[in-house]
Parts: sequence; structure tokens; C-alpha cells
Amino acid sequence: MAAHENGPDTRQVLERELRYHEELYSGFAQKHFARPAVRALRRNMVRRILRQTRVHRSARVLSIGCGIGDTELLLAPHAGHVTCLDLSPAAIRQGRADAESQGIRNVEFVEGTSATVAGQKFDAVIAIFFLHHLPDPALERFPKELEDLLQPRGSFYSLDPSVDRLSGKVGRLLVPKLMESYQTDDERELHPDRTAELFRPVFPKVRRDFYDFGSSPMAGLFPGWAAGYHLTRWADNAILTIPPLRRMGSNFEIIAHKS
Repeated sequence: MAAHENGPDTRQVLERELRYHEELYSGFAQKHFARPAVRALRRNMVRRILRQTRVHRSARVLSIGCGIGDTELLLAPHAGHVTCLDLSPAAIRQGRADAESQGIRNVEFVEGTSATVAGQKFDAVIAIFFLHHLPDPALERFPKELEDLLQPRGSFYSLDPSVDRLSGKVGRLLVPKLMESYQTDDERELHPDRTAELFRPVFPKVRRDFYDFGSSPMAGLFPGWAAGYHLTRWADNAILTIPPLRRMGSNFEIIAHKS
């Protein structure tokens, strides 16, 4: 969880988000993210990032809102260097410990906001389940801040929950308390097309796509059942070819290229 601090409303949101994530990353996240279905989900995310961006073996990558870095550590073998940025000290400590225990040397964990890495340039920036934590003013500023972080041919990839997702509507109806446990009071679902429009004045190439329909919720509900995730992911690939159902996908992507 990381954001650019600017304005009293944003600071208040950051303080609430930080309190929540410090608790999340002090025990639950490490155990939950290590479960087989969640690991399978993260590996799928990495494959998707590699397909959708210009990450290559010598690329410098920035991950904003990295958490404990479970996705980033899987991405590291495919990049030159990965900078993992988050506001949560607990997340950064865990990420550093995991990188050391796994012998991954091309990953750096940094506690702070996007301002912390101002002046640096990256070939790719990723933001996994990050934008939906930002208050509207911060989200509107983000594309311009992002432009300053990217190399001339740099690319951006984000993944966030869609306001139209069927899984969210069903979850709130059937298991409302479980749904609440997976989110803070400040985060929300985003409108895919409106979010993409925020990037178009800054980036010449912007595309919105849908990542999944039921596989991410499956991993959250049954984190120990890897076979269930793979089966649902296979079904997702078919469902997402059907336009009316595609619009009800769980999570959407923004892919932007600087040139």
C-alpha cells in the first residue's frame, strides 16, 4: 500500500490505510499469500504482466503498493532490478526477509510514497490492487506522477476491482462479513472506462482489459485449493470472450505505454 501524499483528505486516508495494513502484514498476509491457490494466482499475474508490458531481462521495474512483495519476488527473475515501494514498515520488513531467504538479489524494498523515488526512471511501473485505495484527487493526479517515473518507452500495468464485477455483488449478498474482511473503509471498486480515461491525456497508448471473472475470488475463498483456482482460471479464459459477461469481470487492467 503506497500513495503520493498531497492534501489533508489524502493524508487522513493514508493514515487509516497504514493502520489497517500494518495489522494485515503482521501475521495474516504472510500465511494467506503463501497458500497454494494464492501462489498460483500470483504466478498467473506475473505471466500477464510480462505479456502486457515491456519488462525484459535488463528492465528496471517499480512496483507501487507492493505489500510483502509476493508478486514482485516472482517477477524478479524476469527483470534486471525491481524496486518495491510501500508505506507499511511491516510489509517492507517481511519483503526484505523473504527476498533474503529466497536468495533474490535484484529486488529492493523501500518504505515510502511515490515521492520517495522521484527523479528515478523505470522501464515499467506496476500497481497491483493499488489504484482503488487512492482518494479521487490522488487518483486523478497519479497519471502525471507516473509519467515522470517512466523512461521514454516505459509501460504501466495496473490491476483493480471493477465496480461492475458480478463476484462482488454475489459476495456482498451471500457473505457480506467475509467481503468486508478483505477491504478497508476507504478502498472501493473502480469504473474501468473512467479510470482508463484518466490516463489518456498523458499517455498516447492506453488500453483497458479484464483480467478474470471468478478465479481471483476463488483463490480468496479457497486459498488452499490450487486445482480449484486452475479450473476457474480455465473457465475465466472462456467466459471473458463473451462481451456481456466480460463487462462483469472481477478485476480490470490498465495498460499504458509512454510511446
